[in-house]
Amino acid sequence: MADESAGGIKVVLTSPRVAPGLLTRATWQALEAADEIGAAGGPDRPDVQAVIGSGLVVTQVEAGVSAAWTWLSSAAADGRQVVWLTGDDGEPGLLRVVSDELVREPSYAVEILHGSYDVPGSRLIDLVRVMDRLRRNCPWDQEQTHESLAKYLLEETYETLEAIDTGDREHLREELGDLLLQVVFHSRVAEDDEEGFTVDDVAGGIVEKLIRRHPHVFGSVDAADAAAVEANWETIKAAEKQRSSVLEGIPLALPALALADKVLGRAAKVLPAEFATPGDSDADRIGHQLLAVVREARTLGIDAEQSLRVAVQQLATEIRAAESS
Repeated sequence: MADESAGGIKVVLTSPRVAPGLLTRATWQALEAADEIGAAGGPDRPDVQAVIGSGLVVTQVEAGVSAAWTWLSSAAADGRQVVWLTGDDGEPGLLRVVSDELVREPSYAVEILHGSYDVPGSRLIDLVRVMDRLRRNCPWDQEQTHESLAKYLLEETYETLEAIDTGDREHLREELGDLLLQVVFHSRVAEDDEEGFTVDDVAGGIVEKLIRRHPHVFGSVDAADAAAVEANWETIKAAEKQRSSVLEGIPLALPALALADKVLGRAAKVLPAEFATPGDSDADRIGHQLLAVVREARTLGIDAEQSLRVAVQQLATEIRAAESS
């Protein structure tokens, strides 16, 4: 057992995704009570600068795990209380040495302190940092533009839809990551424009929109059900975007069934229930029959695009079964 009157080692783990200096009270107390504080990686580390800025002294110990442990264990064996600030990677090599020392039950105390913790969404900061480094140092990433990346955005969107259709959660997680990369990549490309924007501008814009269009959550408006929520959304959206046509804002590159669904939804605001007389050709007749199917799907609250995708999937399964029999 460690002698409470002897020295001690406290190893502080912090999250690189939390602002330097935002440490737990227990960690600040340990730092202030320490006889010595050590760290590797140079004095310019933001967390080291935060500790120095509070009036404490940090000793720089270089030359790797062995040197760090020698410095820590010697100080503790001499009866001093020492604290070690780990780097962004958590210094796993040093932690293994610390774990081995705990098994041997040294004469001094050894403790791991969690100085700060990740919050939900914190790994997005890692993604932004990685993308920034790629944009600055990778020749391929440096050459990309919004136009050159457009095809990848489309491909990743369809691959994400496929993952949803198959119900494979691991596949969906991966594809959502690929789709998220496209958002971050486009945002980083935009930073290089003279009148560009950043990923924070993108995130800030959607946060403001969500708060503005959900007054029943963030304000005092009442919404009894989903229909009321949707009605509020459309009213607020109409006030925000003054349009000369109900068709404005519908991307014409949508798949045909999804496009038909969007247009039918807008058309209902200005045309009677029955409209669009078919022409004389078979192509016109088939087109209007398909339009009628989409209209029926809307009436039933069914996504025509998704329904057709599921039906085609079922057909593909039957084809493969027939091929293997």
